[in-house]
Amino acid sequence: MPTNVLGGDLKGCCSDPMTGFYRDGYCRTGPGDHGLHTVCAVMTEEFLEFSQAAGNDLSTPNPFHGFPGLNPGDKWCLCVTRWKEAFDAGCAPKVVLEATHSSSVEFVDLADLQAHAS
Repeated sequence: MPTNVLGGDLKGCCSDPMTGFYRDGYCRTGPGDHGLHTVCAVMTEEFLEFSQAAGNDLSTPNPFHGFPGLNPGDKWCLCVTRWKEAFDAGCAPKVVLEATHSSSVEFVDLADLQAHAS
């Protein structure tokens, strides 16, 4: 089992909607995950608007890909670089540390993630 940013076993992020690069509910990464979907984040209206403006609409359902669209309060495995962009813009969503993959700290400071713990 992969580890989380706190050094423990990686916990599941969300199964409704099903999240993760592998759509198994975990923010784990591996070959092919070029976006590094490693941060378990709790969606906010502010972040969803930010993401849409940055070219990644997470709010609109896309049935073709089995994507229900996200709402504030939903948990989702974000790309670590998108979380960092939102952090730098002052609108980073809360993070579930136990469900955030340990590799995230290669791109963002653990202290910043901890400051946004849900």
